[in-house]
Amino acid sequence: MHSPDTLVPRADAGLAARLARSALAVHEGHWTRTADVEPWLRERSRAHRFHVRRVPFEDLDGWSFDGVTGNLGHRSGRFFTIEGLRITGGPGGPGVQDQPIINQPEIGILGILAKEFDGVLHFLMQAKVEPGNPEAVQLSPTVQATRSNYTRTHGGSPVKYLDYFTRPEYGRALVDVLQSEHGEWFYRKSNRNVIVEAAGHVDTDSDFCWLTLGQIGELLRRDLLVNMDTRSVLACAPVPRSEPGARHSDVALQSWLSMRRAVSDMRAALVPLAGLRGWQRTPASFEPTAEGGFRVVAVHVEAANREVGGWSQPLVEPKDQGLAAFLLRRFDGVPHLLAHARTEGGLTDAVELAPTVQGVPADAAADGRPPFLDEVLAAAPERTLFDARHSEEGGRFLNAVSRYAVIEADPEAAPRTPPPGFIWVTPGQLSDLVRGGRNVNVQARTLISALNTGAAAL
Repeated sequence: MHSPDTLVPRADAGLAARLARSALAVHEGHWTRTADVEPWLRERSRAHRFHVRRVPFEDLDGWSFDGVTGNLGHRSGRFFTIEGLRITGGPGGPGVQDQPIINQPEIGILGILAKEFDGVLHFLMQAKVEPGNPEAVQLSPTVQATRSNYTRTHGGSPVKYLDYFTRPEYGRALVDVLQSEHGEWFYRKSNRNVIVEAAGHVDTDSDFCWLTLGQIGELLRRDLLVNMDTRSVLACAPVPRSEPGARHSDVALQSWLSMRRAVSDMRAALVPLAGLRGWQRTPASFEPTAEGGFRVVAVHVEAANREVGGWSQPLVEPKDQGLAAFLLRRFDGVPHLLAHARTEGGLTDAVELAPTVQGVPADAAADGRPPFLDEVLAAAPERTLFDARHSEEGGRFLNAVSRYAVIEADPEAAPRTPPPGFIWVTPGQLSDLVRGGRNVNVQARTLISALNTGAAAL
């Protein structure tokens, strides 16, 4: 630690170059070869009993529906609640839209520990099981914990490596920023996305491994291996980019986003779950009366390597696979991504920059398809720079999987002057906005993590 009278550089001038070196180490790191990571994950999955089964709401241990509001909450008053959200003037039009939403008014930690081996920066990744994952074990941050969990409301064992992210003397923060979660399913939820470079020796637990940025990028090309929280944290890393210019200056881009937020007519407010219109509660689900969308279900979990050995909880389950894709076009040789100022009811600032296309293609009506959806769906393989299926946060969502893609656009289908609500930004500009916090949504951050790690080569 520096004394209060000591001046230090405002920025770590060497960090970007260190991250770039780590991104170049693709096939092998200090700890293992990239080809051996999937077998290691399968071995860790076999090493611990983990079982998830659906149960009716009445079998949830410690959870119940409030007799007045109908809200679903835990007897401790902690963790989270399922409440109602009423949206007016949102993306669905001027009418009123009702839906359930997760209200978790606490800031969790998504922390990745970093350390140099053989002169190359490595990151300590966890083989972590989550009840909602389609593949139970995925590469997760070193620490992935809500405040209720790391303060041990559940009465379980301590979170491993937590001190590195709560005690400054244990290391040096390389990245530390608050980011939003899914604005469609969380109400104003933020997490601390942080990378800390460890000071001194780090003991490596059997469920953890050290990987380079390039190794993680190679694994991002594969389906359902790298979890959402890892992707979000790595999107915040200041990886260097060579961009001699852009379609819009940084100030103009920030002004454009601020204006979108200022003129948004959307209003969202929590309401009792029992009063939602167009939703019905059954013994085992809370779901819309119409087709599509998502439902709230209940599960019981048995887990041998978590802080507690078993628990019950509700999960949000989407009914179809999602899609999140950026269109890319080069202007004077400089790659630009077509970002969308997307309004979501659960976001703190109502609007964040999102991928060009984000949603559920199965829900898109033939006469009202979102802009650029057909361009993404019809993209030829040679125009597809990145394409993988990834799950969303498995601690709150059940089997929530989206196709993530970066598509080199046909210039005729992606005009220089895009429709209202869309803007061309360089990857570097988008990365700078990410590090500002709560400017770029979680789906876009997944795609930025693919750029940062080299999984999507431009």
